[in-house]
Amino acid sequence: MKFGIDRLLADDGLLDELKGRRVALLAHPASVTADLTHSLDALVAAGVRVSAAFGPQHGLRGDKQDNMMESPDYDDPVHGVPVFSLYGEVRRPTGQAMSTFDVLLVDLQDLGCRIYTFITTLRYVLEAAAEHGKEVWVLDRPNPAGRPIEGLTLRVGWESFVGAGPMPMRHGLTLGELGQWFIDHYRLDVAYRVIAIEGYAPDAAPGFGWPTDRIWINPSPNAPNLNMARAYAGTVMLEGTTLSEGRGTTRPLELFGAPDLDALAIMAQMRRSAPDWLYGCTLRAISFEPTFHKHVHQLCHGVHIHAEGATYDHGAFRPWRLQALAFKAIRELHPDYPLWRDFPYEYVFDKLAIDVINGGPDLRAWVDDAGAEPGDLDALTCPDEAAWAEARAPYLLY
Repeated sequence: MKFGIDRLLADDGLLDELKGRRVALLAHPASVTADLTHSLDALVAAGVRVSAAFGPQHGLRGDKQDNMMESPDYDDPVHGVPVFSLYGEVRRPTGQAMSTFDVLLVDLQDLGCRIYTFITTLRYVLEAAAEHGKEVWVLDRPNPAGRPIEGLTLRVGWESFVGAGPMPMRHGLTLGELGQWFIDHYRLDVAYRVIAIEGYAPDAAPGFGWPTDRIWINPSPNAPNLNMARAYAGTVMLEGTTLSEGRGTTRPLELFGAPDLDALAIMAQMRRSAPDWLYGCTLRAISFEPTFHKHVHQLCHGVHIHAEGATYDHGAFRPWRLQALAFKAIRELHPDYPLWRDFPYEYVFDKLAIDVINGGPDLRAWVDDAGAEPGDLDALTCPDEAAWAEARAPYLLY
C-alpha cells in the first residue's frame, strides 16, 4: 500500500506540477513517508519549494501533550520556513499565513472520528483556501477505524472545534474523501485534489485498511496504536466524564476507570443490559495508576477494551455503544455517581463537555434516564447512521 505522500514523491508528473509554485504543508508527527522521513523533510529533499508549514493541535512535530495546550508560531530550525500554528492564537489560518503559498499539501493521519480535531482544521483551511484563491491537495492516508459508521449525528447549533459538521461520531471516510464532502456540504469554491492511496482495501482483513507492515506513528500524543484508533469513537467520550481515560498510562483511550469502581460489577451489568453491544472485542478488568491527569497517583479500577487479537470482529465492534453502555451500567449501579465532568472543553464554556463531544445532549439524557433501555438509544441512532451511509456514498474513493 502506498500512502498519498509516497505516491506524490514517486511520481515525477505530480512533482512537476508543483515546480515554480510556492508550496505549504499542513502536517503533524505521523506525517511520514514509508521510510519514516517526515513529510516536510522529504518534500524539501525532493526539490519542492516549501515556503511555509502549518501545525494542527499538538504541533507540526508534536510538542503538546494535552488538550487546550496551545502551540506558538515559529521558524523551522532546519529549513527556515515559517511554521504557523492552527492551535494557538488562531484556529483558522490568517490572511498573512495564506499569502505565503500557492498550493497547500495536507498530510494528516486521521483516526476516523468526528471529534478528532484534524478534520475541523481541514474544514477551516478549505474555507480559507476558497476565500484566498489557493489550491489544496490532500495526500490521503488510511482511516484506521475503517468504514463502519456509528453514533449520533451532530445537531444543529452544536458545531465546535470537535464538531466540524453534521456527521456521526464514526464517519468511516478518509481525510481526502471527507475534504470533498466538506466542499460540497459548505458549498466551497476551491481547487481541490486528492492524491489517493494505492492498494487501499478498507474492508480487507487483517488490518481493515491499515497496512500491517506499516509502522504506527502517534498522530497525537495519546494515540499510541491501532487498538486505540479502533476504540477511540467510544473512549473519547471519557474526556467528558470524571473517569480516567488512561491518560498518564501507557494505554490511553483504550481503557477507563476510577478509584471507586468495581470493574467486574460494571462488566456484568453491561452484559445483562445489552450483550450484543459487546461483540467484536474482549473486555478485561484492570487496575492502573495514572502518573498525571485525572486520578493522578491513585489506584483506579476499570476496564480495558481490546479491539485486537483473535476475538476482534471489525464488523461487529461498536465502540460508541460499548462506552455508552459502560456509562449506563455505572449509572444503574450507582444512581448518584458524579459521572459528568463540568469544565471548559475545547473552548466551549457554556455546555457540558459530554454534550459537546456528542454534538448534542441525547447520549447523556439516555444515560441519566433510569427508564431508558438500549433499544431507545438505537431508535435515536440507527436513523442517523443510515442517513450518513447514504450521504457519504458519493464520496467513497476506495
